[in-house]
Amino acid sequence: MSESVRLSKRLIELIRCSRSEAEKYIEGGWVLVDGEVVDMPQFMVKDQKVELHADATLAPVESATILLHMPVGFDVNAPTAALKFITPETRAADDSSGIRTLKRHFARLLPTAPLEAGATGLLVFSQDGRVVHRLVKDASKNEQEYVVEVSGEIAPDGLEQINRGMKLDGWKLPATKVSWQSEHHLRFALKNVRPGQIEFMCDSVGLTVVAMKRIRIGRVSMAKLHPGQWRYLPMGMLF
Repeated sequence: MSESVRLSKRLIELIRCSRSEAEKYIEGGWVLVDGEVVDMPQFMVKDQKVELHADATLAPVESATILLHMPVGFDVNAPTAALKFITPETRAADDSSGIRTLKRHFARLLPTAPLEAGATGLLVFSQDGRVVHRLVKDASKNEQEYVVEVSGEIAPDGLEQINRGMKLDGWKLPATKVSWQSEHHLRFALKNVRPGQIEFMCDSVGLTVVAMKRIRIGRVSMAKLHPGQWRYLPMGMLF
């Protein structure tokens, strides 16, 4: 019986390539072990069948950005806890990004724009420093869209008050676009969201927030993602 060897070494023997090339093929998700993709060059193999995908390329693996529909019960003060929802099994079946699922995409994912307390909806995690910078450092430039379920009776000029601008803790809130989506749902489009801002704005005009869901950040929409599912943001589609 043969001894166990690193997958990279087995691939070198199989296709007569360099160590560097073997590692790139493996990290790119082009190597299968008994029919399953393995993207770790140090993975130990023995008698398993090792194959190189027919479409294999040496192009470097791009950093991943993942859009997650965060379900109810998430603690916004612990955003990395949401990473438990990001697994190969929870990827949306209709993800049309064309990106192949790799284990390396689930490592070193950084949280970006936080959700309002008590909200569900779109969360973005990324390995791409450019995306993280855009969503964290440039938060004031990225419009966020929330659908807010409310109860109570709004003040006669409540909608006008919200859209004119308010002050929270002595700080003038940025301009906000708020409109009725249905009898009990308001649509908020706002930038540089301060913690508690949406609830404060609703309370100020006689409304109580029942539920909030973020559906968009910048040009990126959550679309039809179901709670607890995720999809890739295609490379080059910056906010």
